[in-house]
Amino acid sequence: MLLTLLGFGMVLTFMTLIMTRRLSPLVALIIIPIVFALLGGFGPTMGTMMLDGIRKIAPTGVMLMFAILYFGVMIHAGLFDPVVGVILKLVKGDPLKIVMGSAALALLISLDGDGSTTYMITIASMLPLYKRLKMNPLNLTCVALLASGIMNLTPWGGPTARAASALHVDPGEVFVPMVPAMGIAIASLMAIAFWLGLRERRRLGRVALPGEGTADTSAVQGDDESTGEHLPTMAGAETAELRRPQLLWVNFALTTALMVALVMGLLPLPVLFMIGFAIAMVINYPNLAHQRHLIAEYSGNALAVVALIFAAGIFTGILSGTGMVEAMSRGLLAAIPPSLGPYLPSITALLSMPLTFFMSNDAFYFGVLPILNEAAQGYGISAVEMARASLIGQPVHLLSPLVPSTYLLVSLAGVDFGDHQRFTLKWAVLVCLALMGACLLLGLFPLVGQALAR
Repeated sequence: MLLTLLGFGMVLTFMTLIMTRRLSPLVALIIIPIVFALLGGFGPTMGTMMLDGIRKIAPTGVMLMFAILYFGVMIHAGLFDPVVGVILKLVKGDPLKIVMGSAALALLISLDGDGSTTYMITIASMLPLYKRLKMNPLNLTCVALLASGIMNLTPWGGPTARAASALHVDPGEVFVPMVPAMGIAIASLMAIAFWLGLRERRRLGRVALPGEGTADTSAVQGDDESTGEHLPTMAGAETAELRRPQLLWVNFALTTALMVALVMGLLPLPVLFMIGFAIAMVINYPNLAHQRHLIAEYSGNALAVVALIFAAGIFTGILSGTGMVEAMSRGLLAAIPPSLGPYLPSITALLSMPLTFFMSNDAFYFGVLPILNEAAQGYGISAVEMARASLIGQPVHLLSPLVPSTYLLVSLAGVDFGDHQRFTLKWAVLVCLALMGACLLLGLFPLVGQALAR
């Protein structure tokens, strides 16, 4: 009971402090778990727990650092200029179309199953336009995260593979029937994007962009006159000499090869991005001065994100090492009365939202889901159905402070983590409920188990 209270208390304290802006996420991720570990009497072993957490998350930190550098090279070389040009032609300064275009772009890029890649490309392509039109960047981070949460259900995205492995079922059997339900979730996302865009259109009206209707991205480059901030990555005159339009197809081929290798798992992700970054540098910028300039420009973003990743390692290390995660899951499971047993698929779907928010995917799918599945077997509910139900909460999961890519998203967009959570949470829950409703409607898991139905 003590560990359960400490676990929930630690998470709730952390969330309260960052959402009320009393502490920055970086500071809170370090201080809060240490305080609660000391309160629980884990002072003598706390150091080992923190180091274990940092070691486990270190590869993710390395991957994100070199991914930022790789896509920084691609952005400066102009790989995404054609995408921005097409978007400019389509949106014509209409905030409604811009938000919906952001959602569509994020959905397309999310097919690779990697949230970090989705955020880097989507933010790099769209943020300059948001800044130029003085649109709220929280709209951009919201639709990008929701798109990633939906498309993350692909077998190579992670959660589906974890659920299938934990319950010893075929990932294809879990995923393929869910495709129509994902389509409904995508429709709900586009409806949300429509509403957010309509709200921005009412606030701002339609804006005529210089050079509108052309593929020239200069209209969304340079300094934002309203804030004095330099627009990141797709910047103006000083980067003109760094453009490499003659290498567009070479860079496209390199990026495609990197994504294919990522999906196929040819090498660990950190190694793939390290190699990709080195090759991209040699191809595009053999000049040492150019290399130093690019590394210096992106070192700020990389440092901010990687520092948060290692701080999150302390948080997760203490959460797991003290046994708080296990105690939290047991406490929640004990709170489910036997009379609700036949409703376990729906309960699992609903629980997947808060549980994957408070704990890692690994802790939920390998720790909690097998227990829920074991209880469901007595009600004629199959393991495949439980696996599908467990995936419902992924859009909410990505708002968790334990998800590294979310820090990358808010860092690139220049928004506060707590503001992003407050703005996006209700829409993430709505998408989860739409996905759950679609699954129930299509019979992907039952509302009531067979034992009660008889």
